Amino acid sequence: MYNMTTVVTCASGLHNKQATYFIQKANDFQSSIWIEAEERKINAKSLLGVLSMAIVPGTELTITADGTDEELAVKSLAEMLKEDVF
Repeated sequence: MYNMTTVVTCASGLHNKQATYFIQKANDFQSSIWIEAEERKINAKSLLGVLSMAIVPGTELTITADGTDEELAVKSLAEMLKEDVF
């Protein structure tokens, strides 16, 4: 299991189109991936779950992955939240 805490600094946060790109990226990995913020933990591969968290710039998230590509998954997703790559 690998995890990393990061702060969302991209101007867009994770809403609608941005959330779709995020979960598509999460689904590229075989590991199980979760994001946690403010005592809520959801499956990072679930669009409804990601949207329900209403993640805005400045939100502190912990990304956790468990599986064969866990470290790469966490680092890649954390990087998406720092830059406006959407």
